[in-house]
Order: sequence, then structure tokens, then C-alpha cells
Amino acid sequence: MASVLVPLAQGCEELEAVTIIDLLRRAGIGVVTAGLDEQPVRGSRGTVLVPDATLNEAAKQRYDMMVLPGGPPGADHLNDDPRIRGMLKELAETDRYTAAICAAPKVLASIGLLTGRRVTSFPGVLDGIEGIEYSDAPVVQDGKVITSRGPGTAMDFALWLIEVLVDRDKRNEVEAALQRPA
Repeated sequence: MASVLVPLAQGCEELEAVTIIDLLRRAGIGVVTAGLDEQPVRGSRGTVLVPDATLNEAAKQRYDMMVLPGGPPGADHLNDDPRIRGMLKELAETDRYTAAICAAPKVLASIGLLTGRRVTSFPGVLDGIEGIEYSDAPVVQDGKVITSRGPGTAMDFALWLIEVLVDRDKRNEVEAALQRPA
């Protein structure tokens, strides 16, 4: 079974975080949510999320992927955390997946993981970042880096992650149960 770490920072975009967590778990993927500290996480719209573990506890495991929810100021808090930055670098160096949505691709950009890649994000987040090929697509995968635009693309993003981590059949199974229009 694939394993995914979803770090939750104060001010994260809760629609993105919950959608990612929920759909990956529906697919049978092992998801661990981790707070940057021991406190419940208050999302950007005031929803309170209770992480499974602290980041220090969660960091003791090995993951196939780390998925960063966006939202201001959540993405800034992720970017400011040296543990997150170190874990992302280690995932990239060991040929594992990194994924980010909305404002969170700037975390990947700040440590050089987007250089030379085709990417997307919430409009304006990656303005001024050199060495990237920006796309308006809802989800973009370039190698082991997957990015998405924002809350409205969170379901597409999570379904894409399921296909990458499991397969197309599992993605279709999860999507069919959601009753999404064709």
C-alpha cells in the first residue's frame, strides 16, 4: 500500500486538505496527516482539523509521496519550516513524489524542485520564478512532481494522485462512487 504524508499548517486551505485526505483514503492509500506542532490546525476559513500526528512523530516513517495543501498563510508556514523543506528534498533525492496545490507549489519552487519543469499553481503564486514552464491546466505532472491550481481543482488533483499511486482502475472506482458528472 502506498503511503502519503499530508502536513497541515495553520491557515491551510481546508477544502484542499480534506479533499486530498478523503479521496486518497477512499482509495486505500495510507495517509498520515501531520501538524507542525501539537495544536489542532485552524484552516483559512476557520475549520479546525486534528492531525494524526505531529510532524516530528510522522517524520519517523518513510512515505511514497508528500502532498502540500495550499492556502495563505498555510503555504507560507510550510515554506518556513526547515523540516518540511528537508523532507521534500529527501523525497526528491530518492526519486519519490512531491505534490502541491494552490499556493503550496511555491514551497517546491523555493527549494529548487520546480526548476526546468512544467508546473501550475494558484494564479500569481509562481510569478517571477525563473526556469519553469507555467501551465493553466488544472493538474500538471512533470516527472515525480505534481502540481494543481486551487480549491476548485482539488478533486481532480486527488484523483490524479490516486492514479499515480495505485492505478487508473482505482481512480475510476473512487471517482464513480463520488457521482461526478461525466
